Amino acid sequence: MGAETKRKTRRGKRGGDAKRPNDTDGTGVATQDTQQGQSNAASTSAEGATGYVAPPMSSGDSLFFLDTNAQADSMEEQMEKVSPASYGLVNPDLQKYLKSCEGMLDEPKFETAEDRDIFVNNVYSEMKNFELQLTTDHECSRILEKLFHISSDYQIRRFAALTREDTIRLVVHRFSSHALQTMLLLSAGALERELRGESSDFDGSVEVDESSGNQAVRTVLPTFEELVLGLAETLSTRWSYLMSNEYASHILRVLLLVMAGKPIEDQSNPQSAIKSKRSTKYMEDKSNVSMSQRSLTVSREVPASFGPALERLLNTVGDAMGDVVARNFTNNAVGSPVLQLMVELQAGFIKTEYPGSILDKTLMNLASAGTTENPRRDSFITIMLGDVVGSHFLQVVAKIASPQLLQAIYDRYMRGSLKTLSFHPISNFVVQSVFANAKNERQLKAMISEVAPIFSDLLFKNRAGVVRALIDSCVRLECGYIDLINALYNGLGVKSPEERMELINLLAFLIPYRNFVSAEYSQLPFKVQGSLIIQSILQFPGDAQTPIMDSFFSQDIDRVISWCKDPSGSRIIEAIFKSPNVPFKSKQRVMERFSGRYTDLAMNKYSSHTVDACWGIADVEFKETVILEMVKNANLLQDNHFGRIVLRNCAFEQYKRRAEEWRERERGLERKKHMFKDILGSKIVTSDVKPATTISGAQKSAMEDGSKASKKKTSKSSGADEIDSLFKKSHIRASSNDLKNNQPEQASNDISVAIDAKGDKNLEAVMSAISGTKRKSKSKSKSDKKDKEDKEESKSKKSKKSKEEDRKKRRVFVG
Repeated sequence: MGAETKRKTRRGKRGGDAKRPNDTDGTGVATQDTQQGQSNAASTSAEGATGYVAPPMSSGDSLFFLDTNAQADSMEEQMEKVSPASYGLVNPDLQKYLKSCEGMLDEPKFETAEDRDIFVNNVYSEMKNFELQLTTDHECSRILEKLFHISSDYQIRRFAALTREDTIRLVVHRFSSHALQTMLLLSAGALERELRGESSDFDGSVEVDESSGNQAVRTVLPTFEELVLGLAETLSTRWSYLMSNEYASHILRVLLLVMAGKPIEDQSNPQSAIKSKRSTKYMEDKSNVSMSQRSLTVSREVPASFGPALERLLNTVGDAMGDVVARNFTNNAVGSPVLQLMVELQAGFIKTEYPGSILDKTLMNLASAGTTENPRRDSFITIMLGDVVGSHFLQVVAKIASPQLLQAIYDRYMRGSLKTLSFHPISNFVVQSVFANAKNERQLKAMISEVAPIFSDLLFKNRAGVVRALIDSCVRLECGYIDLINALYNGLGVKSPEERMELINLLAFLIPYRNFVSAEYSQLPFKVQGSLIIQSILQFPGDAQTPIMDSFFSQDIDRVISWCKDPSGSRIIEAIFKSPNVPFKSKQRVMERFSGRYTDLAMNKYSSHTVDACWGIADVEFKETVILEMVKNANLLQDNHFGRIVLRNCAFEQYKRRAEEWRERERGLERKKHMFKDILGSKIVTSDVKPATTISGAQKSAMEDGSKASKKKTSKSSGADEIDSLFKKSHIRASSNDLKNNQPEQASNDISVAIDAKGDKNLEAVMSAISGTKRKSKSKSKSDKKDKEDKEESKSKKSKKSKEEDRKKRRVFVG
């Protein structure tokens, strides 16, 4: 491919009229000086059409001048002073070799791990002394990213150590910034292995020292902890400029998340994606591997030094950042995500609303002096409310703000204008964030009272998310239920008790009652926001979610079955089974309504999940009722894709062959759930305000009824009964104390009734009982194994005639 060819990649355009270093001989092939190494090429290849020559790198050199007060130089002038890394064009032979290896990196088909290590070591050997040069090439940098994913920790450490001398110029480069970002992402998992002592120290190859010729000599590499801390120290001196650089800002975000130990990407929040959609799609097309498999979506353990270092970094950078620069970053598409993350992380260390903090600078002293009048500040924040980028920053502010700051934002910029802001295409998301993060009951009730008159417009004009934000706050703060339900009644236009029986339909379809009466029911489409609102209301405790359940039970069974087969409607039914606040008797009533319909439900893409949800909470007796219904329609279910999945989840084959073993297995699973529920002190709130007592008793009685059907129950569950008796005392004691104190706030803040493990005299007895149960089960398994072998031996002695009769009996049973 010619040097003048223009070509688009995920990282921009290559070649053409772009400024190129004078390092070629006119043929597009790197000259001999370029091939001799990166150290010489770095000083000679940066000379371009402008005549600018990059100075040699050293620890004391400054690549650009950054005025933190934004008074001396503008960002455009600073950009001209920065020279991204440039080491000349890659040797064509080396580039061709790496492209030939790309197929093995896309679909690794190594027979053993040793074969893979040999392959990776050979690639690194070929790249030696040209590593940094390869990171600046648009094709080779992409191949390097793939190589890093199958490299050892030692190889990544060695490569990262090579970038320390030229870090700033590499992070602002169009291509090398992606390679560094991938290395930093992989270092997050390597840090955990390093803490556990599992990180590899050396690779399998032999490294020869050229000066001494001794093959045993190896360069001592810094640890991942030292590399990350060194990177943070280096980038902190140029932080404000790097925030505005479109290539470096992603690295800053990854660095902050790695040091904080937080998830790199939250799959439930697309706004948290580190890589752009374009970059993600490009890598998936080139490597045939989903980027989600590479994402770190869980919190991680980090070295103890990262906490103080991160706090020091945020404080230093925040103090050095000027007021004007900070405010400009709030509306900057490149720098705002970094600023949002900085403010959010700083809130976890110290109070962020002191004078001179990053938050105070961006809000023009609203956090520290919110009572003072400032027209410029009011104009600035009002503009942010309607800005595509600035609104995201205000959403983060609402999340971390103190009650005083949130009240100041609400009073100054939202009160009296909620209708206008709620229907604004951008500002409505800020309103939702403020509602969802209400700090106390007083704030929440004030918000509900002001927005209640426009509930009808919000529900029917595509702004139901504002209502759902209020409902989520009611669930979180455990207050405001009555006010919210009444506001929903008024907004939907229902008045009489008969009309209220259609509440679940009106919310599911987001339609007013007057239109619902005259509409064709089968033609009404489910609305996603309506389904989410119902699911949130089902999280209300006690009698607060009774209106929804009463409306549900008033519906015809055929309507309910149609909900189960809808992608949004099925979520409502599943929420009933999964909600800890819906009484267990109500859940049983729902399951009984589906009797005789489970086969039909199991064969649908969406309603099959409803069957799984029923199965997860049913007792053994009801499970057997369901599976007997499936036995009658086994052929239909086995011919259906979703039906086969349901049969597998129900252990249908085991029930068909050994029904008694299936019952014992299900009873064992039920005992384990009950036992660990007591150990963790989980609380299930019923329609009565009393925690867990009624429902757990119902579950236990159902279990006891199921145990009477089996003669072997008593002898095989003595260990579990001993454990249950011990836990029962602790559970009753915890529940009685909670009721005695009559503290609803304390009960609401704790998700479960806490059983204090420390100082509990029964805990030791419990643990010994558990270990005794394990020993019994172990000895039992040995005897069962011996009995099984005897049965198989006797079975093998049967004649062909008796076997044929057995098969016929089983066919008759199945049919």
